[in-house]
Amino acid sequence: MSTLFITMFPMKFYNLQQSRLQVLRFVMPIVTIKSAEQSNNISEDRSMCRCTGQDQGICISNEGGRLEFMERSKPWDSDQITRDYFDSLLVEMRHIDSVIPSTKFELYGESFDTPVMTAALSHLNNIRENGMVEMARGARMANAVAWAGMGDEAELEAITATGARTISIIKPYEDNDYIIKRIEHAERCGVLAVGMDVDHAFGADGRYDVVLGEKMKPKSLSEIKEFVKSTKLPFIIKGVLSEQDACKALEAGAKGIVVSHHHGIMNYAVPPLYILPRIAKAIDHKIPIFVDCGIMSGMDVFKALALGADAVSVGRAIMEPLKKNGPEGVRDQIVRMTEELAGVMARTCSPDLKNIDPTVICHRNGW
Repeated sequence: MSTLFITMFPMKFYNLQQSRLQVLRFVMPIVTIKSAEQSNNISEDRSMCRCTGQDQGICISNEGGRLEFMERSKPWDSDQITRDYFDSLLVEMRHIDSVIPSTKFELYGESFDTPVMTAALSHLNNIRENGMVEMARGARMANAVAWAGMGDEAELEAITATGARTISIIKPYEDNDYIIKRIEHAERCGVLAVGMDVDHAFGADGRYDVVLGEKMKPKSLSEIKEFVKSTKLPFIIKGVLSEQDACKALEAGAKGIVVSHHHGIMNYAVPPLYILPRIAKAIDHKIPIFVDCGIMSGMDVFKALALGADAVSVGRAIMEPLKKNGPEGVRDQIVRMTEELAGVMARTCSPDLKNIDPTVICHRNGW
């Protein structure tokens, strides 16, 4: 028979972790159990509440009268680390001399209504039929940039046929000739830019990754230079998470970089926003800097822009709207996040995207 332990915590619980004091907020009561397998034996309908911070192991929420157990403590999880870092950043308010802000975004000679872009996702048919195409259509409706990840040529043709200004990201395939062919095809589709997610070359075992039967291989600086030279389009390096790679991308002639850990492709990866100011200093406004991973709100967008990004890519935050409402859901989510961004800009005396003062960001929790 399973044993259920019920513990009442105060609203603020202080936990000494990694030699720093962190404030963890809970809505009480919190229920902890001895093992995860016990969750199958609990079906009581009682007034339980969701844990809103990190817990030592498992926390419980009451959704529709049914207790659900959620594993919380994953100190190795790069997505969780990234979320924690987002939440460690506080924002000053500066109202004097503030004006109604503009979220207009210029990229490669074209103008957009927002710096919120759809992420370079792939294979969304499990979310919605023709999910990639519908996501692109939603981006076009919001006058936002759409990114496209791994997909076949027909899918990219359908994406660009929506009229969405699209950035096509190509995998680091072992066959460089095939990469050049994909770049040429993207050119014929009329994309805004092309690029490569260089962080998808290895698997977790240290061997070359294989994606849908296609073997990947890391690319040298000289190889990337050849890809850049092969096209008149701006070439973007995705998966940059260090000053060193940022400088190499610049040396290769890239016209943009994406600061990203590919949503936790490696455990304990540094949060993109943690390394972003150093990368921005190294790049020194020579090329655009984009950021993805864990951006869920207009406040998250603002924090990224304040720390050095020119624009952000959003994936998970638009999956549910895409699933429920298709292109209109994507559009509405981009508009909602853009409006949230504008609200923060107004309260921080940030008149436009190029004039967000990084000193409005304050750090807590010893980061």
